[in-house]
Amino acid sequence: MKRFYNPAQLFAGSFILLILLGTLLLYLPMSNTVPISWIDALFTATSAVCVTGLIVVDTASAFTPLGKLIIMLLIQLGGLGILTFASYFAYFFKGGTSYENQLASKDMVNSEKLGEVFLLLKRIILISFSIEAAGTLLIYLCTPEFRHLGFGQHLFFCLFHSISSFCNAGFSTLPLGLAEKSVLFNYPFQLIIIALFILGGLGFPIVINLIRYLKHLINRIIKRYTENQFTHKPWVININSKINLITTLSITLFATVLLWLFESQGAFNEHGTFGQWVTALFTASTPRTAGYNSIDFAHLQVHSILFIIFLMWIGASPNSTGGGIKTSTFAVAVFNILSLVRGKERLEIFRREIAEITIKRAFATMTLSLFIIGLCILLISVFEKEFSLLQIAFECFSAYSTVGLTLGITFKLSTASKVILIALMFIGRVTMLSIMIALFKKVKFTNYRYAKEELTIN
Repeated sequence: MKRFYNPAQLFAGSFILLILLGTLLLYLPMSNTVPISWIDALFTATSAVCVTGLIVVDTASAFTPLGKLIIMLLIQLGGLGILTFASYFAYFFKGGTSYENQLASKDMVNSEKLGEVFLLLKRIILISFSIEAAGTLLIYLCTPEFRHLGFGQHLFFCLFHSISSFCNAGFSTLPLGLAEKSVLFNYPFQLIIIALFILGGLGFPIVINLIRYLKHLINRIIKRYTENQFTHKPWVININSKINLITTLSITLFATVLLWLFESQGAFNEHGTFGQWVTALFTASTPRTAGYNSIDFAHLQVHSILFIIFLMWIGASPNSTGGGIKTSTFAVAVFNILSLVRGKERLEIFRREIAEITIKRAFATMTLSLFIIGLCILLISVFEKEFSLLQIAFECFSAYSTVGLTLGITFKLSTASKVILIALMFIGRVTMLSIMIALFKKVKFTNYRYAKEELTIN
């Protein structure tokens, strides 16, 4: 008897299998320079597959070139989704696919049309590899200080950081990450890294939509000067792209200015004026699940750390390589509050009414995230008496949002706390809502409705 697995079960199951395989490969003696424990191998594999970036062993010194290659492949598969690769290449080699596979893949790529599922999968893989290849080339040109390593090692350094950046993983082959003195003042290199993880955090549907808009814009310009006429297409950029782009841009600009005001005389003080703004932009963008650090976050002021926790919780855009509750969820919540305050019965944005199911999902996502994070903070505080609540909270928000930033306590955590963070990274990448959908059986559609009642809320 053939059993049908819903997309949520396939999605969660693929990550579990990839994590277990990665753990086994990283535990092998050929993958590490010094023996590591099973829990450290599991933690590293989970962090790589869930594109988090939290580490309990130093990536630069603890792993051999083979181990680093395995981590890079785990990041790539975890960032784009193992099912994305499996579905497309199965379709490619078989020359076709079943209706069941199309239904399963439809939810993964957020496709509205069943016939476009594998076209979108092809575009996702092509766009990802193209951006990562361009990032590798630009990083190579901007890091002449590493050419003494030889062409092969220098190229691997560039490829590793390009994939890690685009997939919002935050892993680095440098001992101190991007806070290493060799790249600390290399601002072109940092700007390339920022561009890569912002593109990865936008989400594939939005990137594809932007490419479609650019093609439409170029065609309009060409036809205007060649045929003296052009066809105007309304809503080339759909409402999903508009909301996420505006939210991402607004949060990034606001966070950059605010962090510069907070830390220009503090953690950013060693940089010049231009360097301070680049560092502020980097520090404002990286909590949106990128996880790279160009400064020591433990040196930030308390109000800066609290603001960064808030940025980590929001995270990147949906259907991206990033985590968090997502920019669209945050935007829907804010607009819904404004609609309630103004006495509106419907949520309307850009002359479109937002579906009620979207609002329900947004608030379910926010509620579940705070519940899970709060529970993990409580549990870790029981096992880690020597760390402050702020340090533990920062670590838990970083793990759930698959960010990878830390205040320097990850290496010192007990085995029990590592297990909690492993579970939290997995839940954050798959989302608690998806896990619950995978576990609970859907109720059948009912053709009746009960009488409505209002509850006292405030």
